[in-house]
Amino acid sequence: MGRLFGTDGVRGVANTELTCELAFKIGRAAADVLSHGMRRRPVFVLGMDTRISSDMLAAAVTAGLCSVGADVISVDVIPTPAVAYLVGKYKADAGIMISASHNPYEYNGIKVFSGDGYKLPDALEEQVETIVIDKQGTVEIKPGTGVGKRTFESGAVKDYVEHLRSSVPNSLEGLKVAVDCANGSASVSAKQLFESLGAEATIINASPNGENINVNCGSTHIEGLAAFVRDNGFDAGVAFDGDADRCLCVDEKGNLIDGDQIMAICATDLAERGKLRNKTVVGTILTNFGFGKFCEENGLKFVATKVGDRFVLEEMLLNEYDFGGEQSGHIIFRDFATTGDGQLTAIQLLSLMKRKGKKLSEMAAMKKYPQVMRNIRVSNDAKVLYYTNRKIKDAVEAGKKTLGDDGRVVVRPSGTEPLIRVMTEGSDISVIDRVADEIAEVITAELG
Repeated sequence: MGRLFGTDGVRGVANTELTCELAFKIGRAAADVLSHGMRRRPVFVLGMDTRISSDMLAAAVTAGLCSVGADVISVDVIPTPAVAYLVGKYKADAGIMISASHNPYEYNGIKVFSGDGYKLPDALEEQVETIVIDKQGTVEIKPGTGVGKRTFESGAVKDYVEHLRSSVPNSLEGLKVAVDCANGSASVSAKQLFESLGAEATIINASPNGENINVNCGSTHIEGLAAFVRDNGFDAGVAFDGDADRCLCVDEKGNLIDGDQIMAICATDLAERGKLRNKTVVGTILTNFGFGKFCEENGLKFVATKVGDRFVLEEMLLNEYDFGGEQSGHIIFRDFATTGDGQLTAIQLLSLMKRKGKKLSEMAAMKKYPQVMRNIRVSNDAKVLYYTNRKIKDAVEAGKKTLGDDGRVVVRPSGTEPLIRVMTEGSDISVIDRVADEIAEVITAELG
């Protein structure tokens, strides 16, 4: 994890931590790094989510890009995975998304995609950081006609929706679906997508006002969708986060279907159709114990990486795997996308329901082990101190000893927020609850 870039781009409180000045510098540095060796103007696709600060930061990034001669194709409010796709569609050299994903509205972020639609590798992020933080290297400012220009692409959402539609072999006609857009980026695309596929879709939380993104809605607050689906006779509900790169679902009874369960359902189908390379699924160290057992029982192989969809993708690219994701709902269908895509995940799952003619509750056969999570708020400096604190290490080891072979403990600094996360998992909920509390108390005392 770098000095600016976390596991999912640059992120911070808008206008205090992530300032216009910093956004300008990142835009300027990104253009310099990604245009190295070019003899023409580099072209960037620039999108954003619905936060009140997104216009401000998009303008700052645009100014930085144009100041060093890059042209900008602005696609306005759009999902993050759409930017990754449109880089290739519009033959651009890179893409930038202004978003803080699932975080509260006061946060914002900058995600950078290379010309192939993938998130920047560490080496290129480090080059950007060297220019911005260390002020090393010379960034050439372009005067006169060398200044870049901004254009607007009004058909971006339509182009993206058509791409998603092309990934589904059958219509969704006959399915009654509730779609929670989290008052975020999916608000501009979900209605068009689901109705074009023939679903009877009721779109909720699609009225963004700049402040209500992720507020008591979407994949981070799925309770409302669960009740809505259960009380109104829907076949399923799908929920996205603020930039629509995640998807969680609820079945017709209102039960949560998380990312691990979605992967279990889809991986089985992909394997049956000969579309799961090496019969392997890539997850993370937070993937539920039950998923590994499910894979064993169904002749599938499971590979775990560090937490973060970028690490899942790196493993997929390294070993030519084509399917993977996270419990949080970042699911990567590499045949159709270069990053996690919530709406793609939703229509793939719903298409599978339609083809199988089964209810979602019938398909969610994976047994889940209880997990509990504790989030301890700390400063960014304290996140670094976590790695060398002896008392915290001792508490973690004591927790692992308590759970033994019947459970596990995962403690890690968040890559996107000023938090240290404690996850415990096992068959006895009372034991894992107690162990999580004990570790959290030590972290709070030492670093909180």
